[in-house]
Amino acid sequence: MSIEITVTADGGTAAVTGRLRWPGGEAPCVLGRGGVRADKREGDGATPVGRFPLRRVMWRADRLPAPETGLPVQAIAEDDGWCDEPRDPAYNRPVTRPYPASHEEMWRDDHVYDIVVAMGHNDDPVVPGLGSAVFLHLVRPDRAPTAGCIALAPGDMLRLLKDCGPGSVLSVAGPAAG
Repeated sequence: MSIEITVTADGGTAAVTGRLRWPGGEAPCVLGRGGVRADKREGDGATPVGRFPLRRVMWRADRLPAPETGLPVQAIAEDDGWCDEPRDPAYNRPVTRPYPASHEEMWRDDHVYDIVVAMGHNDDPVVPGLGSAVFLHLVRPDRAPTAGCIALAPGDMLRLLKDCGPGSVLSVAGPAAG
C-alpha cells in the first residue's frame, strides 16, 4: 500500500526531535544533530527538508526476521557499505567493503542499522556534496541525534513498515515560521 508519511520537528531549525505521522499511526522520532535544513550538505548533520520516496528496506537477518512490508526487502551483508565521499563516482550509492573511499558501514555492532530504509534523497540524480546515506533507521538507546537521518524505536519502525508499500513517501517539513 502506498502511504504518505510526514515528519515535523518539535521546534525551530535546531530541533533534533520530532513526530512522524502516517495514516496508520504516529510516533516520536529523532532527527539530525544539525536540525532540519532545506539546504542539506554533506557532513552538516542536518535532516533534509523535502519529499522522499522509500526505496527499500535493509535488515540484519542474523538479528531479526525480515520486517513485514510491501517495500522491497534485502538482507544486509557483512561487506555492505554506502559511499559518502562526494568526489567518488559511487557517492550516495551502496558499495562493497573494503572500499577505498569514505563510506558508511551498513553491518554495525550497535543495533541502529538492524532495520534501515533507504530514502530517495539525492539519488535521482546524485549531486556530489548534497548529502548521502540519509536513511530511516532505529534509534540509539539514549535517543541521541542522528548524523542527518530519521530514527524510530524498533516497535514503531515495524508498525510503520507494515503499512508501507511501493509508492510510499516520507516528507520532512521545514521548520515553522515564528
